[in-house]
Amino acid sequence: MRPKIDDTWFGSITVEGRRYEHDIIIRLSGKVRKRRKTLSKAVYGTSHKISLAEIQELYRKKAERIIIGAGHEGKIELSAEAAAFLAKHDCQVDLWKTPEAIREWNEAEGKVLGLFHVTC
Repeated sequence: MRPKIDDTWFGSITVEGRRYEHDIIIRLSGKVRKRRKTLSKAVYGTSHKISLAEIQELYRKKAERIIIGAGHEGKIELSAEAAAFLAKHDCQVDLWKTPEAIREWNEAEGKVLGLFHVTC
């Protein structure tokens, strides 16, 4: 079951009534966990560019789509290698500013993964 995202403020996101004060990912199972930003920081020196390693860690074979909340100012971007990996696996990826990504997440259908950046 895909959990409903209730709201976001700069620095936090609330999912099914539980507030998280860090970036999160949401699995196909609905499990919410902390985003492992170090996978991208190790490659690019920043977590604002999502690396192939981070996408490989998030991706699951049955996923049809990944929704990425790119921060309140939209600072997150997907690396070319990560985009190519998702294209190869026929997985649609959509990036929006986090508040917009939440609306998309709550309305999405199918097998969807989520990654939500809660600051810039």
